[in-house]
Amino acid sequence: MGAIGKSIKRVDALGKVTGNALFPGDINKPNQTYAKILFSNVPHARIIKIDASEAEAMPGVVAVLTAADVPVNEYGLNNMDQPVLCGPGAVKPYTDRVRFIGDQIAVIVAESEAIATRARDLIKIDYEMLPVVTDPLDAMKPDAILLHPDKGSNTFGHYLIRKGDVSNAFKQADVIIEAEYRTPAQEHVFLQPEAGIAYIDEEGRVTVEASGQWVHEDQHQIAHALNLPLEQVRVIYPAIGGAFGGREDISIQIALALAAMRLHERGIERPVKIIWSREESIIGHHKRHPYIIRSKWGATREGKVIAAENELIADGGAYYYTSTKVLGNATLMCTGPYEIPNVHVDSYAVYTNNIPNGAFRGFGGPQGAFAAEMQMDKLAEALRMDPVEIRMKNILHTGSLLSVGTPIPGQVNLEEVLRQCALKAGWHETPSGWQLKASMKNQGDDGSKRRGIGIGVAFKNIGFSFGYQENCTAEIELHGDAEIDQVILKHAGAEVGQGAHTVFIQMAAEALDVPIDKISLIASDTAVTGNSGSVSASRMTFMAGNAIRGAAALALEKWQNEERPTVATYTYLAPKTTPYDPHTGRSEPNVAYGYVAEAAEVLVDVETGELKITKVICADDVGKAISPNLVKGQIEGAVVQALGYTTIENFIQKDGYTLTKNLSTYVIPTVLDVPDEVESIILEFPEERGPWGARGMAEMPVLPLAPAICAAVKQATGVWFDEFPLTPERILTGIGEFEN
Repeated sequence: MGAIGKSIKRVDALGKVTGNALFPGDINKPNQTYAKILFSNVPHARIIKIDASEAEAMPGVVAVLTAADVPVNEYGLNNMDQPVLCGPGAVKPYTDRVRFIGDQIAVIVAESEAIATRARDLIKIDYEMLPVVTDPLDAMKPDAILLHPDKGSNTFGHYLIRKGDVSNAFKQADVIIEAEYRTPAQEHVFLQPEAGIAYIDEEGRVTVEASGQWVHEDQHQIAHALNLPLEQVRVIYPAIGGAFGGREDISIQIALALAAMRLHERGIERPVKIIWSREESIIGHHKRHPYIIRSKWGATREGKVIAAENELIADGGAYYYTSTKVLGNATLMCTGPYEIPNVHVDSYAVYTNNIPNGAFRGFGGPQGAFAAEMQMDKLAEALRMDPVEIRMKNILHTGSLLSVGTPIPGQVNLEEVLRQCALKAGWHETPSGWQLKASMKNQGDDGSKRRGIGIGVAFKNIGFSFGYQENCTAEIELHGDAEIDQVILKHAGAEVGQGAHTVFIQMAAEALDVPIDKISLIASDTAVTGNSGSVSASRMTFMAGNAIRGAAALALEKWQNEERPTVATYTYLAPKTTPYDPHTGRSEPNVAYGYVAEAAEVLVDVETGELKITKVICADDVGKAISPNLVKGQIEGAVVQALGYTTIENFIQKDGYTLTKNLSTYVIPTVLDVPDEVESIILEFPEERGPWGARGMAEMPVLPLAPAICAAVKQATGVWFDEFPLTPERILTGIGEFEN
């Protein structure tokens, strides 16, 4: 039927534009109660005593739950190091400690949100204050106070790569660049703050309707904390107002489930609803990791990079979250999409008393790419070589060895991605190599405003990998007599705004050769859908497509054998990968990659420090655009998000307290900050392992924009900025230091 490659109407469009789609905060149940969560509001302390007597005595209060009410007081996506509720009364040691201002202490259930809020404020906490450590460099010192005394160290993740002979290679280098780069935290600012409702369903299951990115992982963590069999917990995702990685970790889900379960045990059969304010959301969920990256790179006078030495230090915040997984990506990407024969990398994840840091679109790639691309630009400057030319001399090709010593899988078209971006941005290829056209170098200044252009290139893994075998399950039902009249597709993959459910239906229609309007989707309900894995790591189109295609093939075979109605389930298992070798870093880390190049044109006012991004060109190899308009939307959205990260989003924490805890102090891009033009170049070089050749792409445009903008600002002002966001204050300070 030719459903692939067409920009069909989104299956969720009508419900969302008419307001009929229910987001978690819109869902109400008869006789429901309302809950508020008491945050610690201190960055590091031991709880001596919790006095909730006034709150419990308040009219309208149904229940106050504390640590003693949690059956198994721990949770965590990769390491269960975080208490569900902090305080005395739990069996596990050190759960009486709070380690950041958003640690949860009590759940207050009441007849109204207003009553719950007033009762929350009546609870008295007796704290023994503990020393606060917010700098990861300080946290790594031998005499630093331990945030988790049972761990023995604040450093909870370490990877290394040892390839070739870096010391000898530096002796052969004609130019060496050393620098320290710092990347900031970033808040996800999804439109819908955390909200949800929990109740006991008709089959006696603790049921949570909330937003997340992996229903089965939420189910697993709830069941563990409540000490329930997995089948006694049900998680359903309604409409979700954005995620960007910010919903990978638990926020309100366990608290809701705990409240519903405890009320049920007390004979109170009432649902429990929570809606966080924006301030609660900003304090209560994780951020993008700030990184310190120390880089030393060497190249020959011909422009070949022969040695790269990097040290990466990630501020993990108070708990483990996905820090080590993010670190794994950054470790691989900190040498960029280049074939470098000699590589030495050490990377560390470190506990601090800052808000925990975790998954955010790009997942370690933006931090690694910033250092790598800045190093390439500085090497080019030192060698008086064009920045595109030096990249072309070092770019990964099909069969190239990665820094981990193994070939990059599949067909690699990075050179063509870079070529297309460069040509559109104003570069041209000459007999002596790539050069920026003179008209682009000399665009002229407009009074105090100066123009510049920069370019960056990056690659990003598809899937978690690093030893985890990617998997995804789909189920297809076929109904009809002589012909297929109805298709029911069951898939757990979350729709977080990216258009996944539309793409699922397109892929099912293509695989079954039926019209799109014959397909119904049942999604994101642990009671009826198999495990899809997380909607993250640019993996879902790739994994879901392979699962849907497999289920469709099985269903058609049964259909042709007159088995009607037909039910077929298929679990796609991706090729196996391997983790970093602990001594050398050697690995086969990922099954596939995505490739991107971006150019940015900027206008800098050297009197005010104001920075305007006037144009961004983004070239992506997407393998196959299942829905071209959705791909374009992902590019444009990622560009604006990366622009905010690079230029204006300034998340400030001081001594463990958040100073930018609302949207009047944490400024995000508005329509006035969006580039005048975003040109999307969609390239389709099929990925051999991807469904219909598709590869993931939604994270790729985030990676190289920050270094491209910094390179453009360098051309405009003559100053390198090794730290961002590029606020007016930072730009003016940099220019002033340069001129002095």
